[in-house]
Amino acid sequence: MIRVENVSFGYKNAKKQVLENLSFTVEEGEIVAIVGQNGSGKSTIGKLIAGILPLKHGSIQVDELELSKKKDAKSIFEKVGIVFQNPENQIIFNKIQEELAFSLKGISQEEMQTRIQQALKEVGMSGYEEAELYTLSLGQKQRIMLAEVLARKPKYILLDEPTTMIDSEGKEAIYEIVRNLKQKGYTILWITNLADEMLLADRVLILDQGKIACEIAKKDLEKSLPVLQKYQIKAPLLLHLLAQLREAGLPLAVEDFTVEEIVKAWKEKNK
Repeated sequence: MIRVENVSFGYKNAKKQVLENLSFTVEEGEIVAIVGQNGSGKSTIGKLIAGILPLKHGSIQVDELELSKKKDAKSIFEKVGIVFQNPENQIIFNKIQEELAFSLKGISQEEMQTRIQQALKEVGMSGYEEAELYTLSLGQKQRIMLAEVLARKPKYILLDEPTTMIDSEGKEAIYEIVRNLKQKGYTILWITNLADEMLLADRVLILDQGKIACEIAKKDLEKSLPVLQKYQIKAPLLLHLLAQLREAGLPLAVEDFTVEEIVKAWKEKNK
């Protein structure tokens, strides 16, 4: 479990704190989406949990570890992996093999190769070990960045708007990877501004003025459309579509969120 308690944070020379007494938890095995307006502090949360920004006020616990304790820092790094918005800002080496191997120091070559091959398989990039990153699309580069995290075998994955800069095909590839990771037991904190990505989460936390303003379970998203509107969060288009289809006599729930599932149910009804 990730437990965030009474965390406050402000950047140097800023007039106002970005986060103010922020508290929430992420249970093992679930996907939690954090949404909010630009500047609401979403990315700051991810960077604090990953140890990229210094925690000065409040408490962040990752399992039994406390982020504020220096002796726990290395163990937390091993448990938590983070993928940022722009993959090109994370790339260090040009060769994919070298890029993935960079964070795998201290293990045998045999174990390193096993992890690299498995991670590339998980993101649908098997056989790219010797490829050069500059030849890849932005979406493929982002999948390599995710593979680099997976090769470390973290328990928790933080996704900081990882699909914002990639095309629709690249987005769908990331979504499929995330679904598979959830089935394998990974715990994912997804920081996003994209409406449809809320439907991949078990819970949605709305961040407003540095605080969690509202928590919505996936099954309650449809009846929470007024809440999303209140905080200027764009509602997933599929929620509106589901409502229209139910009016037409098609019994669908929010859990049936993929286009494929909706089309399948529609065809069954109209046989």
